[in-house]
Amino acid sequence: MQGRLVTVFGGSGFIGRYLVKRLAEAGARVRVAVRRPEAANFLKPLGTVGQVVPWQANLRVDSSVAAAVAGADDVINLVGILYEAGAQRFGVVQARGPEVIAEAAKAAGVERLVHVSAIGADAQSESLYARSKAAGEAGIRKHFPAATILRPSVVFGAEDSFLNRFAFLARISPVLPLIAGGQTKFQPVYVGDVAAAIMAALQDPAAAGRTYELGGPGTYSFEELLRYILRETGRSALLVPLPEAVALFEAWFLEKLPKPLLTRDQVILLRRDNVPAPGMPGLAELGIRPTPLEAVAPAYLARHRRGGARAGISAA
Repeated sequence: MQGRLVTVFGGSGFIGRYLVKRLAEAGARVRVAVRRPEAANFLKPLGTVGQVVPWQANLRVDSSVAAAVAGADDVINLVGILYEAGAQRFGVVQARGPEVIAEAAKAAGVERLVHVSAIGADAQSESLYARSKAAGEAGIRKHFPAATILRPSVVFGAEDSFLNRFAFLARISPVLPLIAGGQTKFQPVYVGDVAAAIMAALQDPAAAGRTYELGGPGTYSFEELLRYILRETGRSALLVPLPEAVALFEAWFLEKLPKPLLTRDQVILLRRDNVPAPGMPGLAELGIRPTPLEAVAPAYLARHRRGGARAGISAA
């Protein structure tokens, strides 16, 4: 990677900060393509002077995408949203956006393209999120067939929006909902392992044109993850099974918040397990040993801890 120019779309986000650090350590020059470059200035110290450069690009403006990939050796797309807000729509960001990037990368003569999608990407899903992810993958393959597509399960790490979200809820609410009965399965994958997978995909010729599904070493139900969060934060909460119809009704109100705690689309996503499909290549095929949840999560869940001994957990 020494001296290569790598454009990272969405590089100021959760996965991006870990990836940019690895790229800089490997000697790459990094162009961090984001809508608001000033929001990516915190990444500059990860490299030497001029090695990490925030760059203005908007997936809704094709010319800005073309400018961001011009001269790049490799391109990585990390852009994704968990809910729609304002101009940030699934159809624009996750369906059309990857196609714009792939088309521009092909035209610019980029050597390698890595696209981070998500487990559950499905053109036939009832979830708009899942359908948009599938459309994004199709757009990538249409213009850049040799791209590597990575589909992680729920990604955990100090800045994650999954474990931290429910740890926060446990601080403010005596009740946590078990949507879909709490039986939906997850295989959480460490953000550092996802960054390592991207690096491996960039450097391994065998990864070209392949799709990988990334999961950690442990599989947990939604209920098991909530219980784990409560144990690690020393908090009590009543775990109450919530019928889907009720969850959809409550999510209709919650999704109107500036930063929704839950949306109807997320409730629909919980109908299906979020684990790698049998037989799909994953971290092992990229030469990565997955990091256990228990090795990382306690350190940052401690921020949500209440003083004193660990409290109990009860279930309805």
